[in-house]
Amino acid sequence: MKLFALGDPHLSFDAEGNEYKPMGIFGDSWQDHGEKIRQHWLDCVTEEDVVLLPGDISWAMTLEEFEPDLKFLEQLPGQKIIAKGNHDLWWDSLSKIRKILPEGFAVLQNNCFVFGDVAVCGTRGWTCPDGEFSDPHDEKIFQRELGRLKLSLDSVPKGISHKIVMFHYPPVNGKHEKSVFVELMEQYGVETCLYGHLHSYALQNAFEGTHWGIDFHLVSADYLAFRPKLICEIAGVASAQK
Repeated sequence: MKLFALGDPHLSFDAEGNEYKPMGIFGDSWQDHGEKIRQHWLDCVTEEDVVLLPGDISWAMTLEEFEPDLKFLEQLPGQKIIAKGNHDLWWDSLSKIRKILPEGFAVLQNNCFVFGDVAVCGTRGWTCPDGEFSDPHDEKIFQRELGRLKLSLDSVPKGISHKIVMFHYPPVNGKHEKSVFVELMEQYGVETCLYGHLHSYALQNAFEGTHWGIDFHLVSADYLAFRPKLICEIAGVASAQK
């Protein structure tokens, strides 16, 4: 079984399959990006695999508007684990989201998913400060996301050797300084961290490679040329747990 990641697909299909927010306005690479995602996904992902989708999945404003984008993803192979991004304004209560999700979809929030000897944890995250917070509102959200990450990591069963954390926001600031998110991952022995959120000129500030004993991956769709990135292959697991 293989585990892939693809962040920020920014889908916007309507009931007729047309895009109501074509992403080509953000650069030539985004032209027909939905079709690029579909083709690349079919090229590398099988029904036995898992794809992590760390936020900014859809431009929809409501769960009803989200359904065509959900249908697009449903038609692609593999199990999908979704998390919230800053543009996922359709995101509602967990009970309402789970009610509309087809088989093979799961939501990551205050929990984890285990595949063999690998646990997938995570939270949305928030903008990491360059110094002390100047806005109490930002500090409150940041601390809430830190708490959610701890809940997710605490939910990992004993004996699991490998931990992967996915964020939507980068887990470090623009200076690539160690954050309390990183410190918490160190504390729990996280080996791999992936994130999205960055686009356009911000891709030049990608934070990747091994730092503080953790492998970091930027998985924004446009950064990956809309091809799901292979994160790891899990030996001894024949298919995704659903």
